[in-house]
Amino acid sequence: MKKSLIGHLVLILAAAFSIFPLASQTAPAAPSWIAVSNAYTNKLLAVEMKHRPESGSDQGLSQYDVLASQPTLADEDQERQETAAVLAELKSAVAQQKEKPVEQDLQIVIRKVELRFRQQDYERAHKVPFLNASGLVFSGLHALLDEQTPTERRPAAVVRIREYAGLEPGYKPLTDILRQRVSEQTSKPGVIYPAKTEIETELGRNSNYLDGIAALMQKYSLKNWQEPFSKLKAQLADYDSWTKANVLPKARADFRLPPEEYALELEGYGIDIPPAQLATMAHQAFIEIQGEMKTVAAQIAQQRHLPSSDYRDVIHELKKQQLVGDAILPFYEKRLKQIEQIVVDKQIVTLPDRPARIRIATAAETAQQPAPHMQPPPFLHNTGQKGVFVLPLNIPAAGPGQTSSEKYDDFTYDAAAWTLTAHEARPGHELQFDSMLEHGTSLARVRYAFNSTNVEGWGLYSEYLIKPYMPAEGQLISLDLRLQRAARAFLDPELQAGKIRPEDAYRVMEHDVVLSHAFAQEEVERFTYRMPGQANSYFYGYTKLIALRKDAEAALGPKFNQKKFHDFILAQGLLPPDLMRDAVMNSFVPDQQAAAH
Repeated sequence: MKKSLIGHLVLILAAAFSIFPLASQTAPAAPSWIAVSNAYTNKLLAVEMKHRPESGSDQGLSQYDVLASQPTLADEDQERQETAAVLAELKSAVAQQKEKPVEQDLQIVIRKVELRFRQQDYERAHKVPFLNASGLVFSGLHALLDEQTPTERRPAAVVRIREYAGLEPGYKPLTDILRQRVSEQTSKPGVIYPAKTEIETELGRNSNYLDGIAALMQKYSLKNWQEPFSKLKAQLADYDSWTKANVLPKARADFRLPPEEYALELEGYGIDIPPAQLATMAHQAFIEIQGEMKTVAAQIAQQRHLPSSDYRDVIHELKKQQLVGDAILPFYEKRLKQIEQIVVDKQIVTLPDRPARIRIATAAETAQQPAPHMQPPPFLHNTGQKGVFVLPLNIPAAGPGQTSSEKYDDFTYDAAAWTLTAHEARPGHELQFDSMLEHGTSLARVRYAFNSTNVEGWGLYSEYLIKPYMPAEGQLISLDLRLQRAARAFLDPELQAGKIRPEDAYRVMEHDVVLSHAFAQEEVERFTYRMPGQANSYFYGYTKLIALRKDAEAALGPKFNQKKFHDFILAQGLLPPDLMRDAVMNSFVPDQQAAAH
């Protein structure tokens, strides 16, 4: 997700990445060092939630429910001062630590905050942000209106609507604040405006957010929301008109980020090699994966008596059998049980006793996050909520020449369900978050060690773990989705470097990776303006985990136990690759060697 000036506001939008873990009530006693580490990290979290109370609500802390962000420049300056004071305290504490995990956690937090400051400095100096008020409002209300949120907390959404509209004492309308923030940047010389495609696409989806808010208010029978929401809705419409009149005419036709900004994005996503080097690795992997796919596709074509054995044609055939309506959820639930049995039989990783949750996304959620994803549970104050595998089915109207009838065909057919479930549910992200929730880890190792390389690397690695046990059709789509991740890792940097054009990326994604146009559109949006650099993290994190596993296997030989290895990886929390490698090679491997004697 975007960070610093834009990111401080969009952190409200990025609830899926705002994870502040704490052991659940049923978790075993945590090591003593975790309490020491958390005492430091909580000081920083207190500053964040003071200035962005929506993030506190997201984590189940009801005391923040009737508060709302007021992201003025003065508020951001105040937060920076308070954060800098905590940062100085953390730096002083590093040398005093006797326990290595605490020292590591302090370094993790320091590194993350300093990166955030550098991103903020860059964007203040160089950028006019696109701040989508409707999307921010929807995100600020969504956690309060979630199906797992306790009933007594939901009326706070009405209070927050009033605050966003400036109808409560001490609150300015959010749209006035955002308009002022944009104007502050436009007055600076030489600033860079957002990409035209970003503004047009996101404004075209705002009606989904507003309709989604009204639908949730009605669903939960909340009272006295219509009048303030009508006021807020008018403000949001006026703000969009202002954006079209004052920002859109100066928007960039070129979506590319300046190299300095792209480098900061890559660093934030956990990628520590040059983008050109990553692209070279990904091109080679792309060719190798295609070779594997040809072999599997030929096998399927022979078994099914298909006229063509080209993997593209075989995938198109598999996509024809689409699941619809009420058949989708039961099918995915059955597939999850099949995967869980494989995990148990093959001793891949330890599973929890409880079932995983899967549901279909609303139109508003799809507009905000138009890909299958795991919605994490709150971690600071969890009252029984669980992570949810959310499966969007279509993408809303996005801009000129596009219609709401365009739909994905990538997620609702038999062969795809194997890989999607392994990635998002088990043994993928749901198990990642479950491990943190139910077994405990330090706040620093989730909130500040988080990066997409580690998180998405585990998701893609989870697909790799299950692939050998899938039927041929499932293996072909698993390879196809791995092909997609390799494609991302060269299309994203080459688009940003100007080596290729969006139409080239569409051709690769629709022809070679066999994605629907809607999914290809989502991908190109991701590369060009939604999250430049983030798509690279799947492939990069996967390669780092594969390399780490190979090194652990080489060190332990026949003593290597994959279940113990995977349990250890998950027990570390969301560590970046360098710290994960240190933990495996200098803790897990020696411990396993000693246990074998």
